[in-house]
Amino acid sequence: MSVDETTVRRVAKLARIAVEDHEVAKLKGELDAILAFVEELSQLDVDGVEPMTGVMPLSIRLREDAVTDGENAERVLQNAPAREGDFFVVPKVVE
Repeated sequence: MSVDETTVRRVAKLARIAVEDHEVAKLKGELDAILAFVEELSQLDVDGVEPMTGVMPLSIRLREDAVTDGENAERVLQNAPAREGDFFVVPKVVE
C-alpha cells in the first residue's frame, strides 16, 4: 500500500501539522514505510496468542479499600493555608 501526496497533505491537515511543500515527499516515504510494516504485521500468525496489556507480567499490590478518618487530622492539616475545624477551607468556585 502506498499513499499519494494528496493523502499526505490530508493526514497532516487532520493532525493539524503544518507541512511545507518540500516536506511532503519525505513524509510520503515515512508513511509508506509505516504502512508496509503494518502489512507485514498483519501477516503474522497470532492464533492461540492471548491478548495482553503489557509485555512484562506485573502484579500490583493493593491496599484494603477502606474508609478511614486519616487518623490524625492535626498532622494532615498542619500545612493547610486555611482550615476550619478539621476541614480544609478552599475558595468557592461554583456559584
